[in-house]
Amino acid sequence: MRSILRWRPSPAMVVACIALLVALTGTSVAAISALPRNSVGTLQLRPNAVTNAKLRNNAVNSAKVANRSLLRSDFAPGQLPAGPVGPQGPAGPAGPAGPAGPAGAVSNVTVRQGSVVVPGSSADKPTPNTLWVTRGVTVNCNSGEKAMSAGTGWSADVDDLELATVYMKPVVTNNVVTGWTAKGANNARDGQNHTFTLYVLCYT
Repeated sequence: MRSILRWRPSPAMVVACIALLVALTGTSVAAISALPRNSVGTLQLRPNAVTNAKLRNNAVNSAKVANRSLLRSDFAPGQLPAGPVGPQGPAGPAGPAGPAGPAGAVSNVTVRQGSVVVPGSSADKPTPNTLWVTRGVTVNCNSGEKAMSAGTGWSADVDDLELATVYMKPVVTNNVVTGWTAKGANNARDGQNHTFTLYVLCYT
């Protein structure tokens, strides 16, 4: 039988092959690194491949932004100045009625009154020579009540009777109006007595 000879490369051949491989690899890397100018376009870029971190500061300026392409949301708060005030729009429809408010402070009002008889004039002479007769009356509210207003009246309401209210003022107790006092004057030419009445509105 013939013996089969197996060929084995010599050490020099192995070293030469490795050197050739390294040389070819370096050429490929150099070829990839040295791309021709303007050779990379949109087809060579993956979607979202260019991020903010890969953009040089101030690389994107006004010339590289399409007109009217930015929105208000693209700017930080306070960057855009406020525009002028626009004209007033038309009035809108009336809204639904709101709920009833709480009850007011005045929950109950009571009219309290007091009267006094004012005698008629002693002489039947024209004013101012005749003598006016006056009488006063005071009306206080009950405990726990406050006086809010007052008024006066007479028992007679015939025309030309000289019946008048001389004064009317509140009664104040501890900085609270608790009643009113008033004075009436009678100079009626009929010579009759007339009743002067003070009405006070008291509330709780």
